[in-house]
Amino acid sequence: MCERLAPAKINLALDILGSRPDGYHDLRMVMQSVSLCDTVRLQEAEAGFTLRAKFSPAGEKSLEQRAAEAFFAFLGRPAPGLAVTVEKQVPAYAGLGGGSADVASLLALLRDRYAPELPTAELERIGLSVGSDVPFCVRGGTCLAEGRGERLTGLSPLPHCWIVLCKPDFDLPTPRLFALADSAVITRRPDIPAMTRALELGDLEALAGLLCNVFEEVLPPAEAGAVAEIRTALRNLGALNASMSGSGPTVFGLFPTRAAAERAAGALQSRYGQVFLAEPVNRAV
Repeated sequence: MCERLAPAKINLALDILGSRPDGYHDLRMVMQSVSLCDTVRLQEAEAGFTLRAKFSPAGEKSLEQRAAEAFFAFLGRPAPGLAVTVEKQVPAYAGLGGGSADVASLLALLRDRYAPELPTAELERIGLSVGSDVPFCVRGGTCLAEGRGERLTGLSPLPHCWIVLCKPDFDLPTPRLFALADSAVITRRPDIPAMTRALELGDLEALAGLLCNVFEEVLPPAEAGAVAEIRTALRNLGALNASMSGSGPTVFGLFPTRAAAERAAGALQSRYGQVFLAEPVNRAV
């Protein structure tokens, strides 16, 4: 058996540029890996594909199975029997890319075992056939992501800080939010060139001031209120700034010190069931 960590991601910036003829949307995002991780384990089995995971779809192929099939189709060889186990820590349907991270780590394990010469760029292309966030999760670190999310440009790393993540007790379906965004007039968009400069300068405070996610403008009223409440709480508890990640509903805050982040996480844990403390991760598969 071999295993690999699967780091979650946050969106320091997320902009929707418009819908595409293929049904997807053109995006422009600054994405960051964080130390909140799942663990993916792989071993060969006699035949077929089995998945042991807390969130495993009934009656349809899992993302993990689709990724394994795409991997061996790319190699042009039949897939061996595989048994995959995913130990979840990243909450599902949270805007943190947990499912995509699991797929990326499985693809890395498959490459290590069956095709160690395969370039990372090819692994990213295989991952894109499974999900738009998978290429970034293969690459990891700090990246500008464009197109569906597959056009990646490495950026200067996020200065070290502590990140408190808080998921309220509801889910937000991504397709619904994209539909709302298509009919909305967005009034505040991220300044990604300024964020890139802040990263180059290692200026955490300037970067924090630039956090922006356009999905926050199109949330339904009840969900918008819940997200705003967490965002305000994080700021009041000492975060340099706070923002929603991805299509939500998880909200994260950036803290300059561990002590401040731990105090904030402790305060939120008395009101919310899913609160996590993390750091930036700068890694590539």
